[in-house]
Amino acid sequence: MYALKNKVQLIGNLGNAPEIKTFDGGRKMARFSMATSESYRNTKGEKVTETQWHNLVAWGKLAEIVEKFLTKGKEIAIEGKLINRSYNNKEGEKKYITEIQVNDLLMLGSRQPEA
Repeated sequence: MYALKNKVQLIGNLGNAPEIKTFDGGRKMARFSMATSESYRNTKGEKVTETQWHNLVAWGKLAEIVEKFLTKGKEIAIEGKLINRSYNNKEGEKKYITEIQVNDLLMLGSRQPEA
């Protein structure tokens, strides 16, 4: 059970093209967003779809894979852990953000034909 303390597993679609940063020494970081959707029927019998957005970050070799293969709309499955952090914006206000540090990634859906 120890391994389950901070684990997130999601399947969804990329909301944008990944943003890649390369640091001194060549280590890469990828930031991207992912949407997950759930559907249900309300009391009137109407189908309702709720979408949640998740901020994701990947490092190292995984960031290189993200950079090479992932594009907006691509369906993926990820496993990672929740990270909470804070920063000060340009106005000096403290902002808080929750993101998922991706440890494993699986590309789903059909392969895109190469142009």
